[in-house]
Amino acid sequence: MLSTNQLKTGLTLLIEGDIYSVFEYEHVKPGKGSAFVRTKLRNLKTQAVIERTYKSGEKLEEAFIAQKKLQYLYRSGDIFYFMDEETYEQRAISNEAIKEALNFIKENTLVTVSYFKDRIISVAPPTFVELKVDYTEPGMKGDTAKSTYKPATLETGFTIQVPLFVQSGDTLKVDTRTGEYVARLG
Repeated sequence: MLSTNQLKTGLTLLIEGDIYSVFEYEHVKPGKGSAFVRTKLRNLKTQAVIERTYKSGEKLEEAFIAQKKLQYLYRSGDIFYFMDEETYEQRAISNEAIKEALNFIKENTLVTVSYFKDRIISVAPPTFVELKVDYTEPGMKGDTAKSTYKPATLETGFTIQVPLFVQSGDTLKVDTRTGEYVARLG
């Protein structure tokens, strides 16, 4: 248990059986009445945001999250197989736990898996990944000076917006937090 006075950004809490991450908080001391803490919390499973207000000094239950690096091996139907690089133990993870990470991972990619009481709550790809463009419309000659974008389908099947000079077969650096093009690598 921890006090509302110990809240900080990134802290994980167990509220009504769900795990929430604190992403915004404010200690308020009104002129009349007792102090309180206003929070914005993100549900780690559904990504829904809730706002909660707590009395100053109120006790909250902290959720201890463990993280481990695993290597993505392969997919079989809706099950994805990962390997712990230290123990070489394989772990099967369902499609539901991976969600958006699927857009950015390919075989042999190292991901960060977050656990709460041996239950997987999220799979996060690296911040930046290198992916090959499977298909994009060819750019027109002379279009390289404009800051115009076109859709490109990556080798994972995910579609992003890229500058007109990007061609099919190019390797791109992609920011997995935003799903945006960063640079052309070759």
